Amino acid sequence: MSVRRILMIFGMGIIGVVLLIIGFTTWYTVDESEQAVVITFGQANSTVTDSGLHFKLPWPIQHVEVLSKETYSLKFGYKQDETGDLVSYDKETKMITGDEYIVLTDLIVQWKITEPHKYLFHAEDPKKILHDSTSASIRSVIGSSTIDAALTDGKADIEAKTRDLLASLIEKYDIGVVIQGVKLQDVELPNAEVRAAFTAVTDARETKNTKINEAQKYENQKVNEAKGERDAIKSRALGEKTARVEQAIGDVAIFNKLYVEYKENKEITRQRLIIETLEQVLPNAQLYIMNDSGETMKYLPLQQLQNQPIQNAPPTEEKGESTDEQ
Repeated sequence: MSVRRILMIFGMGIIGVVLLIIGFTTWYTVDESEQAVVITFGQANSTVTDSGLHFKLPWPIQHVEVLSKETYSLKFGYKQDETGDLVSYDKETKMITGDEYIVLTDLIVQWKITEPHKYLFHAEDPKKILHDSTSASIRSVIGSSTIDAALTDGKADIEAKTRDLLASLIEKYDIGVVIQGVKLQDVELPNAEVRAAFTAVTDARETKNTKINEAQKYENQKVNEAKGERDAIKSRALGEKTARVEQAIGDVAIFNKLYVEYKENKEITRQRLIIETLEQVLPNAQLYIMNDSGETMKYLPLQQLQNQPIQNAPPTEEKGESTDEQ
């Protein structure tokens, strides 16, 4: 075999290899849950988010990096081994609170790639940057929180502050990811003895709060009862005041009428007032009327006349006829 023939076979082999490379590297597929970055001579050209079959220039002119659109979870302070068991890292999760207590804090950070070209080219290891930013954020928030807030009802506030701080750090680093959420998994004291002591303190505080609430309830009950009694006394006093005012007005009206009658018939009115006053002052007394000389005395049975019913009163016409006859 001649050298020329050998060179021809070798050249045809090279052309075949090139054709195979061109055939296998000029197209790529993107799934619905994926996104791709087309890289031309090591520089990001465009981002492809539409699913389906796409074409590009052959390698080594262009190549494609395919990334997922899914939400990732960063486990801070623990991980799952191959058997599915959780392995914790106490050294990583050990933190100091604002009131100088030591706690162990682990959490999950949910994040997503939104700008693939920045994720690929703005940092050598974006996951490590995310991990370090998470550590800095949670330590800063725990360091400004109290032990009570970290272990009891302040977890939601710690999560929100950590998420906001972490999001601002990631935005400054500009690595093409966004923070979707932060979820605290466990915040606990480092050993059983300290946990038991803190639990006792927490129980005592809850008992104290219960007693305070009961005392406030009793106080409110007594205050409301006192207010009700006060309002009742005021209402009765106002009613009595109104009744006395009305009675005084009525007495004045009666007096005015009597005064008018008195001016017209002084003597008759005076006697009438005397008799009415005696009836009121001495309701059960028997009255005697004496003349001025004291020689004669007449009995005036007013009460008997008042209590005695009128019986068989003769008609007016018959009285007139009998008078005429007499």
